[in-house]
Amino acid sequence: MLKSDLINILVVKRGVTQKQAESTIETIFDSMKDALCRGENIEIRGLGAFHVKHYDGYQGRNPKTGEVIPVKPKRGILFRTGKELRDRVNRPEALAKPLEPDDEDEGSEGDGTPPVAAGA
Repeated sequence: MLKSDLINILVVKRGVTQKQAESTIETIFDSMKDALCRGENIEIRGLGAFHVKHYDGYQGRNPKTGEVIPVKPKRGILFRTGKELRDRVNRPEALAKPLEPDDEDEGSEGDGTPPVAAGA
């Protein structure tokens, strides 16, 4: 799934304009990026949590020459799934039901392709 797919889903399901949907998604992602850059963790119930992990600096080696190279401290991001999402992903295919749009008549041709917002 791409960011544009999320925008299209927002347009179709909530009836907002393309610009409003883009702005909403951008605001959410920018807020998440800013929080992670500040070193904050993000927890979204039912989905999972993003954690900022701090790595200390260490002495590495160039595998080709064997030269010792100092590696600077850095931060990385870890994502841990929530129990609800993990259980849903691991559910047997026969029991898993795909997410259906609120109103199937609107925007869907019934051919299995997702509805596309105007102007996309």
